[in-house]
Amino acid sequence: MKPASELTWRSRYDGVRGRSLALADPLSDEDCGAQSMADASPVKWHLAHTTWFFETFILERMEARFQPFQPAFRILFNSYYNGIGERYPRAKRGLLTRPSMDDVRAYRANVDARIGRLLADQAGNRQLASLIELGLQHEQQHQELILTDVLHLLAQNALFPAYSDDTPLPAHSVAAQAWVAFAGGLAEIGHDGEGFCFDNELPRHRHYLAPFALAERLVTNGEYLSFIEAGGYRDPALWLSEGWDQVNLLGLTQPLYWQRDDTGNWCEFTLHGVQGLDRARAVTGVSLFEADAFARWSGARLPTEAEWEVAACSDACGEEGSQERRLRQMFGHCWQWTSSSYAPYPGYASAPGALGEYNSKFMLNQYVLRGSSIATPPGHARASYRNFFPAGARWQFTGIRLARQ
Repeated sequence: MKPASELTWRSRYDGVRGRSLALADPLSDEDCGAQSMADASPVKWHLAHTTWFFETFILERMEARFQPFQPAFRILFNSYYNGIGERYPRAKRGLLTRPSMDDVRAYRANVDARIGRLLADQAGNRQLASLIELGLQHEQQHQELILTDVLHLLAQNALFPAYSDDTPLPAHSVAAQAWVAFAGGLAEIGHDGEGFCFDNELPRHRHYLAPFALAERLVTNGEYLSFIEAGGYRDPALWLSEGWDQVNLLGLTQPLYWQRDDTGNWCEFTLHGVQGLDRARAVTGVSLFEADAFARWSGARLPTEAEWEVAACSDACGEEGSQERRLRQMFGHCWQWTSSSYAPYPGYASAPGALGEYNSKFMLNQYVLRGSSIATPPGHARASYRNFFPAGARWQFTGIRLARQ
């Protein structure tokens, strides 16, 4: 009988890898090869890059008599690892008509078979297990990117085609915004040592918090619509300077995927196609600038990442449907902007070698988001998770939770 550890790793590996292919099933090969903007990548590239990760960081290091599946893939599907070597320009990934989707599927199958043999031969190898886990967590990040990038791609099509034919259930009606208070004081944040984490969640450290309160739930489409109708996009007093520049340069008047139908009613383009605006659903597709402007207009502010994490780990983080006054929608709805710049924690040390480029090189000009979204794979979220994007990013499932003193 095979060792239990090998069976467990192979089952987990096959599950994550299979989900990536399943996400591409509703798409044509043409869908999978297109790139809607420089910040997004084609689905075909995501599928190949995540395979490149396993080939480059595991097979190349550990496989006896390693030979690359295709030497050119080392350059084509390297994302940003300068320590590995040359990279194909990010903004031109949509020009890679070759290799074909069939070639990429063959690449995945080849690497998967070789990883399987490695797991069989080196069951119990802790370094292998650690690298497999990192590769799977990395692939889950790209699974979310597949959905957010596809949504942006399909939104450029005048037909507004749906990724999924399912009809989303309407959101539950919401009560007026309520607040959950926290005493503050000296608190610990960062990963607590249980289970996997990325290096940017470490080390766990102490942080002083003044007393604060978080909004019980996320800001809704209806509340954000009130901000629009009150002239929020026309009042420079509400905006950070760079945000106001973006509003004027791009002519912003609403969240990214909002539009009006032929009768003038508000709609939203979603993975399910164009839907009437559900005013009870959490607003998404907003930048940090938009989130901050809405918070100012509301007489509130955005939480810091430390406030968010302390609250998420507290007894006040309640389950959906609870009748108590507790925090809701912390996970599984949208990533929540914080006012915290993405920076290393005190005592942070990146991994040696090229893998050290995974997080540390981006610790500048980014802001932290917390929680998870409707596109986050099951089991991938945790309270210490630090997502990050530039302040102007709008194409992710990004929303707003308010804070105040």
